[in-house]
Amino acid sequence: MTHTRLIATFFGVGLLRPASGTWGSLAALALGVLLHRIGHFPALALATLIVIPVGFWAIGREVAQSADKDPAEIVIDEVAGQWLALLFPSAAFYVTGAASTVFPWPAWVAAFVFFRLFDIWKPGPIGRADRRGDAKGVMIDDLWAGLFAGCATLIAAGLAHKILLEM
Repeated sequence: MTHTRLIATFFGVGLLRPASGTWGSLAALALGVLLHRIGHFPALALATLIVIPVGFWAIGREVAQSADKDPAEIVIDEVAGQWLALLFPSAAFYVTGAASTVFPWPAWVAAFVFFRLFDIWKPGPIGRADRRGDAKGVMIDDLWAGLFAGCATLIAAGLAHKILLEM
């Protein structure tokens, strides 16, 4: 396996079937939560900032000679999008001074569920990016989905905490 294929499939996770995108998101979720616990928001942010350009590069290389510009086994885009979604709750805990060991399950489960929802549904700019039909579109649609998911996660948390406080 070439190094670009190893990166694009996120070390072979994209070869798992069925639903390789969900497997990629789950692997990203597990590693993202671990990164948060080890180095809090800065570690997750740094990893996300690294995976985005590396993902663009690896996907570009992998699909350059292929008719299929978005093969199912490429999941580095899901990793980038999932980590982007996780940055929102991670940052919220970081700025409130919570310990890095604080990353309760509703936060990361919501980020995962919202990311998968937006990645599959593809509303607005997510769908437009997906319809580009090129290597950049493969990454861009998941980055939009991650952005939408991160915002939805914070909105859901705000609503949940407001409801709990009023009880």
